Amino acid sequence: MPFLALLPISVLPILSTPSALSCTPYTGRFAPSPSGPLHDGSLVAAMASFLDARAHHGRWLLRMEDIDTPRVVPGADQVILSQLEQLGMQWDGDIIWQSQRLRRYNEIFERLSKQELIYGCACTRQEIASHALQAGLLGEDGERPYAGTCRAGIAAGRSPRAWRLKMPDENYTFTDRWVGTRSQNVAQAVGDMIVKRADGLFAYQLVVVIDDYDQQVTDIVRGQDLLSSTARQHQLARMLHFTPPRMMHVPLVLDPEGRKLSKQNHAQAIDMQHPVKSLQRAWAALGFTAIAADDVGDFWRNAIPVWQQRFSID
Repeated sequence: MPFLALLPISVLPILSTPSALSCTPYTGRFAPSPSGPLHDGSLVAAMASFLDARAHHGRWLLRMEDIDTPRVVPGADQVILSQLEQLGMQWDGDIIWQSQRLRRYNEIFERLSKQELIYGCACTRQEIASHALQAGLLGEDGERPYAGTCRAGIAAGRSPRAWRLKMPDENYTFTDRWVGTRSQNVAQAVGDMIVKRADGLFAYQLVVVIDDYDQQVTDIVRGQDLLSSTARQHQLARMLHFTPPRMMHVPLVLDPEGRKLSKQNHAQAIDMQHPVKSLQRAWAALGFTAIAADDVGDFWRNAIPVWQQRFSID
C-alpha cells in the first residue's frame, strides 16, 4: 500500500468524524497480545469486535500484537488461534504479527524524524513521576504527564532513553459508539508520547496506528482500558494523514477485588470444555440476556441479529 504524504500538524483537523468512513466497507480487527491464552475478559473484547463486524457484513481481521517481545509467551499465539476456532470465531484473510513488521515501523519513524517531530528523551520514569508530582499533575488512569523536559535538547552528559513524538497542545474530540463524546488535550494529559523505547522496541501507541492503517481498519471495538489511548492514537493518525477509525470501547470484566481481569492478575483461561457457557458469560458481560443456543453455531446465529439491532451504524 502506498504511503500518503505527511502533513504538518498545523493543517490537521482536530475533530474526528465518521464522514470519511461512511462509504468505506466495514473492516474490524481483534488484536490480542500473545502473552498467554485468552481469558473471560479478552473474550468480551473479541466477541464485541466479532459481532460488530459480522452484524455490518464486514471483515474481521486478526493481528498478533507481539511488539513487546519480553512479554511474549512462546506458543501462546497458537493457543489463541485454537481458542477462537473452537468458539466459532473465524477471522478473514491472513494474520499479521507485529514482530514481522519492524521495517515498516522504522520507515514511519524515520519520516516523522525528518519532520523534526521526534526527539530523544533522557528522563527516567522516576524523574517524570517526581516532576509531575511536584507540579501537581495527574492524567487519566493515574498517568503522570511528561512535561517536555528534553524537547529543547538533552542535558550535557546524558543519553536518550526513549524517543518521543511532539504532541499538539489542543483539545481533540471524538465520539465513541459506546461511551459517547470524549475530549482530551493529549499534550497536557499525557505529554509528548513515547514512540520508541529505551530497549529499542517500537511503542505500542505508534505501531497500532500504522497497523490499523495498513490493514484498512475502519472500526475498532476494544475494552475501555484503552479508551484513554484513543486521542493520542487519532492525533498520530492525523499527523500521518490517516483517517482515524470509528471507535467502540466496551465494559471491562472485573475480578472479585474490582481489578481488570488480565493475564497480569493471573486470570484463568477460557473454559473450553463448555464453549457455549463461556460465550454466554461474555454475552452477559456486554449487557445482554442469555439467548437460546445448543452449540456455538446457534449462539452466533442468534446473537448477531440482536447486536445488529442495537449497534447498527447509521
